[in-house]
Amino acid sequence: MRPNKYYLAAFSAFFIWGFFSLALKPLHNYPSLDILFYRVFFSVVLMVIINVVFRRNIMLQNWNHFKSMTAKQKQSVISLTLGGGVFLSSNWFVFIYVMNHVSVKAASLAYMICPILTTILAFFILKEKLSKWQWVAVLISAFSCILLSLNHFEDIFYSLITAATYAMYLVSQRKNSELDKFLVLTIQLVFTAIILLPFYPNYSGDLPTEPLFYGCLLVIVVFFTIIPLFLNLYALKGINSSAVGIMIYINPIIGFLLAIFYYDENVSSLQLFSYFLIMISIVVFNEKLIFSRKSKSIPAEIEGLK
Repeated sequence: MRPNKYYLAAFSAFFIWGFFSLALKPLHNYPSLDILFYRVFFSVVLMVIINVVFRRNIMLQNWNHFKSMTAKQKQSVISLTLGGGVFLSSNWFVFIYVMNHVSVKAASLAYMICPILTTILAFFILKEKLSKWQWVAVLISAFSCILLSLNHFEDIFYSLITAATYAMYLVSQRKNSELDKFLVLTIQLVFTAIILLPFYPNYSGDLPTEPLFYGCLLVIVVFFTIIPLFLNLYALKGINSSAVGIMIYINPIIGFLLAIFYYDENVSSLQLFSYFLIMISIVVFNEKLIFSRKSKSIPAEIEGLK
């Protein structure tokens, strides 16, 4: 089985996320925590309905598979699934805050740093191997991020937090391969909603009444949450965390272009040069996929979605 469809899934996920600011920026007057509350709650309702109405057989198959596992396997699945929910919800909150209260460029910088952290974590935690050219790509990326962070210390602080939470999510979910990915995502969001629910009465603002809020939220839930997250988890079934991580650069490059041409944020020549280096690093990291006519087969044990 060729890994092309997994690369396409990863590319599609981060391409979609690159335009997230178009749906999120109109909500900049709403508190970040409110956006997080409603994003999670609405996502849970929609995903639970999809599972119950259209995927009951898959749910039953996964439940039977879970019951047949050893105690150690069950503990691993539960820890990875719920831990992934914590990393994901933390990433969402920080990203929403940075996007609406710091800058679009700072949010983009987070996903410049994320592939580097993902690659390093995957190397040490998952023992994923990298070629010398992939390490060269990582070094180019790291250098470009250093250039982007010059004279922007607040940006780099928030970017590091955002990047670290998503890098941990990617690495943890690479190992979480026992259950159906859509079901795993549903459980993670339900767990996140349970965590957030006690905070909602005391920390939420007034119930939004503007149609704009619910229109943007519907777009965020469907097109910028459920679809790209599923594509992201699907990609992790067939390619390693480092390869998925490097695809993250598609997201901030699109965000960076929007910051320049749509939001009219000031951009220096140094920043332009840094983004050019990052584009080079993407090509270098994926040089075998881009320049080789023959795609490598993925390990036999990696199959399609369970």
